[in-house]
Amino acid sequence: MDSTLACLAAWLPRQRWYAGKGRTPSLRLVAWFDHDFAAPDDDPTAPERAKARTFLVLDEGALPAVLYQIPVVARATATLDAAAAEHVIGDPEPGTTFVDGPHDPAYTRALIRLVTEGGVARGPRTTAVGRAAAGSDPQAAAHLEASVLSGEQSNTSIIFRDPDAAASVICKVFRQVHPGLNPDIELQTALAAAGSTHVPAAVGTLEGQWPDLATAGGTVTGSLAFAQEFLPDVEDAWRVALTAAARGEDFTDRARALGEATAEVHVTLARAFPTRDTLPGDRQAVGAAWARRLATAIAEVPGLEEQRDAIARVYTRASERPWPAVQRVHGDLHLGQVLHSPARGWVIVDFEGEPLRPMLERQRPDLALRDVAGMLRSFDYVAGSIRLDATDRSSHTVLAWANDARQAFLDGYAAVSGVDLDAQRTLLAALEIDKAVYEAIYESRNRPTWVSIPLRAITRLVEQPSVAG
Repeated sequence: MDSTLACLAAWLPRQRWYAGKGRTPSLRLVAWFDHDFAAPDDDPTAPERAKARTFLVLDEGALPAVLYQIPVVARATATLDAAAAEHVIGDPEPGTTFVDGPHDPAYTRALIRLVTEGGVARGPRTTAVGRAAAGSDPQAAAHLEASVLSGEQSNTSIIFRDPDAAASVICKVFRQVHPGLNPDIELQTALAAAGSTHVPAAVGTLEGQWPDLATAGGTVTGSLAFAQEFLPDVEDAWRVALTAAARGEDFTDRARALGEATAEVHVTLARAFPTRDTLPGDRQAVGAAWARRLATAIAEVPGLEEQRDAIARVYTRASERPWPAVQRVHGDLHLGQVLHSPARGWVIVDFEGEPLRPMLERQRPDLALRDVAGMLRSFDYVAGSIRLDATDRSSHTVLAWANDARQAFLDGYAAVSGVDLDAQRTLLAALEIDKAVYEAIYESRNRPTWVSIPLRAITRLVEQPSVAG
């Protein structure tokens, strides 16, 4: 097993979803389970038999430690084809090569059967149970062709397409796993069951049970994968908005429709899950989070110190005013979490929230305005990215495009939700400032040339906190 961990430790830092960039992992094997029916004898089209195994590996070098799900296919080195060679993890022993599971048919066939037909995969003190969603058709997924969606940061999504039919499935394999039901599954399944057209339909899930890291002998249960409807001919909302802004096209109708869709999702979630009034403890927790993030940003981002007092004043005013009730929300809403379907309009995806946050935190009711603030920041980022890439464009024109889109989004949201956004002006500004402070930290660490985008927003918001920005 030491050779296996050595292979994984060398490969892990190169993956986009690895959270500990810039350092060497310190790995401990927590559990594993085998996929017994990866290549059935009665399937003449099945690939050669290979061992598909999923490892649950704890990176103890992270603070806090992170548990990763790593599906692996072990193949004879001599039999590797060119496609598999591009996704090699390493050679734990002579003659055997590990391939990243989502890129190998032995794993993808096992996965799609588990989530569409049901079944159990087993390992020592570990099980993985596949459950098909009500109304899904297991036969429709039996011979789908698999490919990995490129560009993801936190997880690995596999698209299963039928070349002879329109039906397709996308299955998200959660790379960082936690005890508890993942909100992506919980919220999206509830929305689809309530008849919402603004989320894809659920297809099936994979739930795991593994040793509890907090106790000597207990076990915990958590989400490993989620399969859902894959919508054809969709466009990423970020690219739709960016293209419109770059061309100077009016985006207000589409932004208003997106506000309406966001509100409809919030209204449906409020009906499907309990809501409650905000409590003093809620305000204290949010205020403490604002303060911690601001302190971190001031220590890391040059130029932010001069805004400290102005930001604190907005936070104080927001804390002193009445807050709306809290409910289940998306938790990480921005244009990159939205798709545009010719048949369905705006479709919202990825309800899991911030992957590094503990599952219990992500399952708690929150302010719906946090999602609204996230989308407002996203429109601002469209304008900011254009200002960086197209220096010949008038900054006034680009900012006007963003402000028009932001106001149209808010108009659509208010019309459907019934929320009086004028009454929540200061709270919304505080939430947007907090999001921009987080962005400033991220950009200073990863894309220093982009840090001007959130810094400009903070200056604007503290000078004139308003719903229009």
